[in-house]
Amino acid sequence: MRTENLSSENFSSGKRNYFIDFKRAINDSHYICITRSDKLQSGGYRRSNVVVFEEDFHFLVSAFSSLFQSAAHLDYQGIGGIQQLSKTSIKGRKGISSSAAEMQPREKFVSYGAQGVNDAELISMLIGTGSASQNAVATSEEILKAAGGRLDRIYAQDFESLSTFKGIGVAKSCAILAALELGRRMCATG
Repeated sequence: MRTENLSSENFSSGKRNYFIDFKRAINDSHYICITRSDKLQSGGYRRSNVVVFEEDFHFLVSAFSSLFQSAAHLDYQGIGGIQQLSKTSIKGRKGISSSAAEMQPREKFVSYGAQGVNDAELISMLIGTGSASQNAVATSEEILKAAGGRLDRIYAQDFESLSTFKGIGVAKSCAILAALELGRRMCATG
């Protein structure tokens, strides 16, 4: 059995790409691999990585927590530190990912559970992305507002009417309706 990639995130900055992978090792333990890939002038890539094993996750989390807590009180190049950075969209970044990590729906869901996430954020997790002009949460808020804030009114729509919202096509509207149908079926058998 080879190592298995359980979850991945990535981001880019210029000619630099970062990959953060949560993996299962051959011995069934878990680890995080953080890889930096730099594009070279020759057209190739230079990669470097850091691996943090499961038994050290708490050290990594503690170190990041301390780092961000300390950085929150610094004034970074006149921007106002981490707190100001989280309020300022970084050039080139749009959507939910430009928000502070703790404000992103998936991260809130993981940290606080389903009750810590509002209806618009839950819907945004289903549709994944919004449009070029607004993120998934804003799109979900528009859908909810048009339904008077009531999920049952969204459920009563068909995929064609949901597809009239900018950034929502057949696939995303069907995902919303499928989730609401699962909820209805669960209540019916409850």
